[in-house]
Amino acid sequence: MARLKNLLVAAAFAGASLAGANAMAEEVRVLNWQGYGTDEAWAVELFEEQTGYTVVHDNFNSEQEMLTKLRTSPGAYDVVLINSAFTQQAAEEGLIQPIDSSKISNFADLSPGLRDASEFTYDGALYGIAWTWGVTSIAYDTEEVDPGNSIDILWDPAYAGRVGIRDDAVENVYLAALATGQNMNDPQDMESIREKLRELKPQIRTFWSSEDEWNKEFSADSFDVAIYWSGSASRSAKAFGLPIGFLIPEEGAISWLDGLSIATDAPNPEGAYQFIDFMVSPEHYVRWDTEVGAPASANGVAMNQLPEDAFNRQVLGDPEATKNLQFMAPLSDGKREEFLELWQETKAYYAE
Repeated sequence: MARLKNLLVAAAFAGASLAGANAMAEEVRVLNWQGYGTDEAWAVELFEEQTGYTVVHDNFNSEQEMLTKLRTSPGAYDVVLINSAFTQQAAEEGLIQPIDSSKISNFADLSPGLRDASEFTYDGALYGIAWTWGVTSIAYDTEEVDPGNSIDILWDPAYAGRVGIRDDAVENVYLAALATGQNMNDPQDMESIREKLRELKPQIRTFWSSEDEWNKEFSADSFDVAIYWSGSASRSAKAFGLPIGFLIPEEGAISWLDGLSIATDAPNPEGAYQFIDFMVSPEHYVRWDTEVGAPASANGVAMNQLPEDAFNRQVLGDPEATKNLQFMAPLSDGKREEFLELWQETKAYYAE
């Protein structure tokens, strides 16, 4: 009797496990920033109608949190958004799996320079599908500012006490590196970066930490010039009608590239391929950009389908404006710590 009971319990447990596995196989589980394209209600609804899958989202607030979730929750995710600067690290740690690009019908339409970025490959295999890209640069109030074309606007005495920057060590070291004519990913003259950041002290009105906070500060007339993201500038202008211009200085700007990857233990890899293909398609991107505001698409066909006056075609479609962009590259732990120490020292100087 005891043996029969054990067999029945085991069978019930196996049945429950199989049911759970089947349920997960009917889902596509996505790990991404909240509000970043994949969780638009209309997009989720459209994908679910086309495929029969249910989309389930989880979010992170930093790249480090994203990596931690992948490390500690194997089998929990199918698709993960990874900035290209972290793709090779995730691949090396075995957190994501190689991708068969032949399963992505839109792959050939991706801009070659983005599609074939070396950051998406590891040990000869592809681990990320280029999705969106953009620029961290300078936004300004078009009713108050004549921007010129130089990053030195951040240090212009005309805007003393009217500049907003983000409290981010890497970003601010990158900006100071650009302002001092250096390779932002490997600056050699840290002393000039230290001095350049210190010179910002009389300029700074506020630090901001999120797109929502930036919009509130701008609407409250807290600053006239501020560091901002190109995709966010597009949304701020479109959704809120804010008078925002966006400057890509002649010295260059910080550029980033985000890709979509498949987790190593993805319970639904087939659904993951379908979801990624949908996300990089013109069908999704053009509506996302025109109705909501989005970063630039890695899909050249999608970009060409935007209206002529679309923010991304006007700002990021100009080869002259974007020729000096520097893309974020992987940072060693030592370099990241060096940047953090310098920024903490700089903030202490601001507080004096």
